[in-house]
Amino acid sequence: MNYLAHLFLARHSDEAMLGALLGDFVKARLTGRYSPEIEAEIWLHRRIDAYTDRHPVVQAAKQAFCGPRRRYAGILLDVFYDHVLATRWSAYSLSSMDRFIAHFYSVLRGHRDILPETVQILSERMIERDWLGSYRSFSGVERAVRGISARLSKNGHLLRDGLSDLREHYALFRQGFEEFFPELAAFAHEQRAGRIALARL
Repeated sequence: MNYLAHLFLARHSDEAMLGALLGDFVKARLTGRYSPEIEAEIWLHRRIDAYTDRHPVVQAAKQAFCGPRRRYAGILLDVFYDHVLATRWSAYSLSSMDRFIAHFYSVLRGHRDILPETVQILSERMIERDWLGSYRSFSGVERAVRGISARLSKNGHLLRDGLSDLREHYALFRQGFEEFFPELAAFAHEQRAGRIALARL
């Protein structure tokens, strides 16, 4: 899952959404640097990623990528799944996507001081270029993939070439997301509820 899906799964509170974003950037053990709710969502972000990687639908989708591009299938599918969520937003949410995005951007602005410097820079670009809104079109997927490929130390061309696999198997990957995402949402809900229950013991 990429930014939009993680944020959607954490949409119940501002701190949860911050934790969902930080999950991609905070790799060390959670030691109280952030509030309990933020750290709980960082933890859940990791669980969501692990669940996604091993889900049968995702595993099958990765096999559709050709040759050496397959090693980057996980990244490509993460971005593509944000695209599908954006295009199917009304099927999963009663509130508008524009309102959701505007609210999250305001959350980023209001909590800038607690974000690591790298995330501060990223959040400025995210807001300025409306990364989340751009997922509505496949061109947004292309821009995101090219941006990620530019940050790879090598083989960025393989990631970019994987866009052709996304185009070729668009319908298949979209169908897979619609089968997989409700199961992921249920998993996230169960994991969060379980962690809250343990914290109360």
